[in-house]
Amino acid sequence: MRKIRIAIVGVGNCASSLIQGINFYHGSSVNGTAVGLMHKQIGSYRPGDIEVVAAFDIDRRKVGLDVSKAIFSPPNCTKVFRDKVNLTGAIVKMGCVFDSFAPHMAEHDPLRTFLPLEKESTREQIISELKDSATEIMVNYLPVGSDEAARFYASCALEAGVAFVNNIPVFIASDPVWAKRFADKNLPIIGDDIKSQLGATVLHRTIVDLFRKRGVKVERTYQLNTGGNTDFLNMLSRTRLTSKKTSKTEAVQSVMNERLADENIHIGPSDYVPWQLDNKIAFIRIEGRLFGDVPMEIDLKLSVEDSPNSAGIAIDAIRCCKLALDRGIGGVLNSPSAYFSKHPPVQMTDDEAYRCVEQFIRGERDR
Repeated sequence: MRKIRIAIVGVGNCASSLIQGINFYHGSSVNGTAVGLMHKQIGSYRPGDIEVVAAFDIDRRKVGLDVSKAIFSPPNCTKVFRDKVNLTGAIVKMGCVFDSFAPHMAEHDPLRTFLPLEKESTREQIISELKDSATEIMVNYLPVGSDEAARFYASCALEAGVAFVNNIPVFIASDPVWAKRFADKNLPIIGDDIKSQLGATVLHRTIVDLFRKRGVKVERTYQLNTGGNTDFLNMLSRTRLTSKKTSKTEAVQSVMNERLADENIHIGPSDYVPWQLDNKIAFIRIEGRLFGDVPMEIDLKLSVEDSPNSAGIAIDAIRCCKLALDRGIGGVLNSPSAYFSKHPPVQMTDDEAYRCVEQFIRGERDR
């Protein structure tokens, strides 16, 4: 059975859930259940066929450990649903910092354990690691706001001949210049900014789309999110949120009948609540007008473990990326990107994206 050889950049909570999931669903019986999987099989690939062969991080508590051990190291705090994770043989290597470490993080770390190791890997060492490990796909899990670092790793992937799944809101797949670079190398890319399995964005989009289909005019809306993981701690710096707010806002605006004015839509991470750990709570409000111009409103609360919610999508995005590699398809994979990402190059409704990605999986669409 062929494996899907991946490298992970950023061994945080999302990587932890993904690797736990690979082990949880490993084997033909899938633990006797397919609960939580959108696709038990994509092409010939099941979740257990994904193999981590390289990993990069800058946290001194993770560098030097086998990935299977590093995913349970602090400050990771996501739910452990698979405590027996097989050794991967991949040792977490020191990466490059750039802008992936926000200075304010040290203020919340009296023991200074967040601070990265001083000696970074060189570009050549990272590319060599990708080549030596025969990595096929790089999975980007860097913190929000890591614009420079994300582009650095994307360029390393290009030079090493590696496909790219961009799970963060740095616009690479949706940037025509970067998209062309991957197309020119005939390397597939999926992105940008992962859309969780059943998260605030997909739920918000679904309700707005329902308003549109039922003839209800949306007048204003907000989405407020709180969490207690390092992602939310990192996002306390508002300077790191520009692309995140753009990604989340455009994901909702794209299914509106008419775009809302900026003052009538507010979507984005709101605050860090330490005791929530990896639990994310989203508050969504939509105000509209229905028949007879009569006002109506809806308020809802979503509570979900953030990182497994992300991994439920990543495990499919990786397998779709591998299908493209097998089929010799390079460049942006528009259908998987539209279904799996908040800010794809081509926005679709979720129903349309679902149909298109199913056609892609069956080989009826080439991207």
